[in-house]
Order: sequence, then C-alpha cells, then structure tokens
Amino acid sequence: MAAGEGRIDQALGEGSPFPSVWPEAPPELTAPQLVALSARILARAGHALDVAGHITLMRDDETMWTTPYGKWWHELTASDILLVDANGTVLEGPWDVTPAIFIHTEIHRVRPDAKVVIHNHPEWSTLLATMHRLPQITDQQACMFEGEMVLHDDFAGGVDTAESGASLAERVAEASVVVLAHEGIIVMGSTVQEATYKFETFERTCRLNARAWMTGQEPVEVPQDKRARLKAMLLRYSTTFYWNGVVRQELAADPRVLD
Repeated sequence: MAAGEGRIDQALGEGSPFPSVWPEAPPELTAPQLVALSARILARAGHALDVAGHITLMRDDETMWTTPYGKWWHELTASDILLVDANGTVLEGPWDVTPAIFIHTEIHRVRPDAKVVIHNHPEWSTLLATMHRLPQITDQQACMFEGEMVLHDDFAGGVDTAESGASLAERVAEASVVVLAHEGIIVMGSTVQEATYKFETFERTCRLNARAWMTGQEPVEVPQDKRARLKAMLLRYSTTFYWNGVVRQELAADPRVLD
C-alpha cells in the first residue's frame, strides 16, 4: 500500500469501484517518457509559458529526471529528458538544465514524498499569483487541494541558487501546491500522473474562481464536511481516469513524444 492510501481508504468508506468496462490503458512507460508526456499534456492544454517551466521526477538514488532548458514543452520527446544529480548537475542528456533547478533540488531534499515537482506560469494561476491570493474551494474537483495550498508572497525575482531554493522549500511545508507571488505555481505529487492531474485541476480551479469574482459575486465554497471524501475519491480514481485519457489523446496526436 502506497503512503497515504490508508487515509484515502478510510475517507472513502465502502463502495467506490472502477468501471467494469475500461478503455485500453496506455502502454507501460519509462520515466523519461512519463516526464515528456506530462510536459506535452500540460502544454497542449495551454498551461506552458515558452521555456519557463520545468518538471522533475526523483529516483531512489536521489538523482532526478528533468525537462531541459531552452526547449518548449510542446516539442519535448523522451530523448530530450535529462538526468541530473541532487545538486542539479547534468549527468545524462543533450541539453542544459534550467537555472531554476534549485526549486526542485531543494524541495526534493526536504520533501521525500514529493517525488514529482512541476513548475510553470499558467495564465489563471498566475493571475491569482499577481493578486497574492489562493483560490477558494468552490467546486468538487478543488477539494483535492483541501489543506494543501500555500502562498509564497516573498518575491525574490527568481530562484536560481541553492540558498533561494532552500528558503522556498522551507516555506512549502506540507503543501502540494505553492502559489508564487508575481510568478506562477509549483505543484507536487507522489507520481507523474498525480502531479499532472493536480496541475491541470489547479489551473481550472483558479479559472473558475477568477471568473466568479468577475461577476462581482463571491462564490459559495464546498461545505467543509464534504471535502475529505471528495478529495479521497479524486486522488484514488480521477487521477487514473484523467491520465489514461490524456495519454491516449496525446499519443494519437503525436506518438513521437515517446521517442
């Protein structure tokens, strides 16, 4: 049983089965293929800003797979993915690593549960970042962020040293989503599948909140006593529903992502 699954089972209670008839699952994928697919999926959804984003997947030996610096997420393939050490030095791969790799190295150093860290500047999440504001939990998908959001409002003009990365990591605490004032977001997960789903859903959550505020009305939050079970269901089931579907679509659009 993976970490946290006992709490998920307890929250779910009895009877939340998968469908009895299931579409074809994606093929077995390597770690570089998973990282490249995550980048492509989020880019196709419009959540990537030129070369600003980066993804890391931690390995058991404390090295990590990461997206390269200089290539857009839209064009990445598995062969572009780099292997770097715990300090961000490139060990394998044809490209340079982002100067902001210290966001990842230092979060991974203090959060062994955060196997995957994704950073970018998607539009609606960044809008909230400019307002120094976290979204409210106003729809059921947003319940997966209950107790897992933090605002980092100490804008330093970028994180490009181990020291600034360590300062950020200290502020993250146990959160899985960090809104970086004036910049963008960091999303963490135990798997590529989970982190990608959280990233996509958080951007949707921010969009719903912002559009509600544009009406001049304050949105109504999901009742507190309903959130735990919804959160557990989303993490246990919807992650799989989401990932399998977007991977099928991405591979149909451009199977070269696996090369």
